[in-house]
Amino acid sequence: MTAAARIERLVTSGTFSLDGGTWDVDNNVWLVGDDEEVLVIDAAHDADAIAAAVGDRRVTAIVCTHGHDDHVGAAPALAERTGAPVLIHPDDLVLWKLTHPSREPDGHLADGQRLTVAGTDLTVLHTPGHAPGAVCLYAPDLGTVFTGDTLFAGGPGATGRSYSDFGVIIRSIGDRLLTLPPGTVVRTGHGDSTTIGDEAPHLQEWIDRGH
Repeated sequence: MTAAARIERLVTSGTFSLDGGTWDVDNNVWLVGDDEEVLVIDAAHDADAIAAAVGDRRVTAIVCTHGHDDHVGAAPALAERTGAPVLIHPDDLVLWKLTHPSREPDGHLADGQRLTVAGTDLTVLHTPGHAPGAVCLYAPDLGTVFTGDTLFAGGPGATGRSYSDFGVIIRSIGDRLLTLPPGTVVRTGHGDSTTIGDEAPHLQEWIDRGH
């Protein structure tokens, strides 16, 4: 019998560049799986470090929550090492191609699609706003949602740069994320985790402040 999937976090460091600016960032790379197989969420910065965390497990997929370079930078190198497909929502191909102009992703994510690893389903939720093809992955059996840069402890992801929209991200968060069970753990693309119940009461505050 397959053991229940577990969640591992790896933090990698590098830069994020867009609109002519570059910033130092630390990213959360999430691994979901068991001793045999694992799904990687956001191959950020360091393919060697991610491959070391994976070990000898089979990588079922490399899922990109969105196309910003700090989330997809190491995806092709990790795919080459593991043989796993790189998956991204097609609305973020414009961002993907800024980083990897000569390497297409291996497959596209769709709203409602289910990815299965170690007997555990993760449902793709299309949550545009931070980026047009941003997605979250909801794993009800694990009581968690992986939100990339859509929702953080303290509010929405940034919407001040190209291909982002504050009104859109607020609708995504309100309609797709804050409707999840309050105890759902929010595992983010950067920084600390939170819960849906901790963030939901603050939606109007975020709307009023405009970010």
